[in-house]
Amino acid sequence: MLGAVCAAVLLLWLLTGWLSYTQAQHEAEELMDGNLAQTGRLLLAILHDNEDDLRELAGRLATVRGAADNIYEPPLEFQIGRGDGSILARSEAAPNLPVLGVAGYSDILRKDASWRVLNVASGDGRFRVQVAQSIDLRDRAALEVASQTVLPLAALSPVLILLIYLSVLRALRPLDRLAGEVAARSPDNLAALPDQDVPTEALPLVGAINRLFQRVTRTLDNERRFTADAAHELRTPLAALKVHTQVARLCREDAQRDHALQQIECGVDRATRLVEQLLRLARLDPLSALPAPGAVDLHALVEGAIDAVRQANPGASQHITHSLPADTPEVAGDADLLQIALRNLLDNALRYTPPQAAIEVTLEDDGDTLHLAVQDNGPGVAAETLARLGERFFRGGDSKVEGSGLGLAIVARIMALHGGRLTLTNRPQAGFRAALCGLRRAAAR
Repeated sequence: MLGAVCAAVLLLWLLTGWLSYTQAQHEAEELMDGNLAQTGRLLLAILHDNEDDLRELAGRLATVRGAADNIYEPPLEFQIGRGDGSILARSEAAPNLPVLGVAGYSDILRKDASWRVLNVASGDGRFRVQVAQSIDLRDRAALEVASQTVLPLAALSPVLILLIYLSVLRALRPLDRLAGEVAARSPDNLAALPDQDVPTEALPLVGAINRLFQRVTRTLDNERRFTADAAHELRTPLAALKVHTQVARLCREDAQRDHALQQIECGVDRATRLVEQLLRLARLDPLSALPAPGAVDLHALVEGAIDAVRQANPGASQHITHSLPADTPEVAGDADLLQIALRNLLDNALRYTPPQAAIEVTLEDDGDTLHLAVQDNGPGVAAETLARLGERFFRGGDSKVEGSGLGLAIVARIMALHGGRLTLTNRPQAGFRAALCGLRRAAAR
C-alpha cells in the first residue's frame, strides 16, 4: 500500500510539475512579447516631432541597458525607419532586417542567431519600428521562471511522501499489534479479539474474526460432545458383543450357542446402524448448503421410502399407506437426503407403534410451502419426553426398543439444510405426528 501511495504521489508530482513548467514557460514568453510591444509603442511615441534627434537615440538608449548577466532583462534591439523602408536609427546589435516586414510577431534566423521580432507602424504610415529579442536569451529567462515554479514542488514532494509513510505506519500499528496477538495465541485460545484502538476501517474485520471464533468454538464443542456421546453409545453394544462372544465360547449345547450367536449378530447390526448414523451426521454437520439441490418428485420419494422400509423390516405388521395425489408438486431439495429423512421417520413409527397399527404419510399445502408428515395411531409420547426428542443420543419412549437416538437429529439437520424444520407433536385423537415442514416448491421448468 505504501508503495502504491508513494508511486501515486510521485506520478502526480511529475504531472503537476510538467503542467506548471509548460504553463510558466508560456506565461514568461507572453510577458516578454508584451515587453516587445510596449517598447515598440514607446519608440513610435518618441518619433513624433523628434525626427531630427534620432541620430543620438541609439546611443542614449544603450546607456540604460540592463546588466548583461541579468536574464530577466534581455537586451532589446531596434530599428527605426520611414514608411519607404529607409533606416533612421538602429541599435548596435540589431539584426539586419528590412523594416518593411509584415506587421506583428515573427521568428527570424540570421547568422546562426534566432530572433523574436515585432514590426509596428505609425498610424499615418510615415514611420516604422522594429524591435527584436534574442530567442536564446528569452528561452533562458522562460526556463528560469518555469524552474523556479517547479522547484518548490520538487522540494516538498519528499516531505509529503515521508508524512504519508509515517501516517500509514502509525495507522497500521494497531493492526500489527492485533496480528502479533493472533500469532502468539495457542490453538485452543478462541477468545474474542479486543477492538480497542482498532482503526474504524478494520473494525468489520475484527468483528468477522470474532464471529468466526464463536462458530469455531461452537463447532469444537459440538465435536467434543459428539465424540463423547458416540464413545458412550458404542461402549454398550461392544460390551454386549463381548459378553455374547464369551457366552458362545463357553456354551456346550448347540441351542444355547446358536442363541448366543444370534445375539452377537443382532449386536453387530445395532453397532452397524449406530456407526452409519454417526457417519451420516458427521457428513451433514459441516455442510452449510445442500450438496446437490434439484427438483424432487414427492410422490416417487414417498413410495420409494415406504418400499425401502418394508424391505428392511419384513416382519413388521403395521400398515403403511400414503394419501398423496398423483399430481403432487415437486419440491426443491436433495432427493437422497429427503429420502433418508422420511425413512428415519417411518422407521421410528415402526419401532414405537404396536403391531397392526396404522402409519400414514400425508401432504399438506399452505400455499407457500409443503409439509410432509408421518403420523400413526400409536400411544404417542409423554409430554416431558416430547420436549427432548431430536436431541442427539436421546431415546424416548420404550427403552427396550433398539435405536441409537440419532435418527431424529439427522432428520432435523436435513431439514435445516432445506430451509425447513422438523416438528414433532402428539395427535389430539391418539398417536404421534412427525412432519417435514417448510419444503419449497421447485422452480418451474
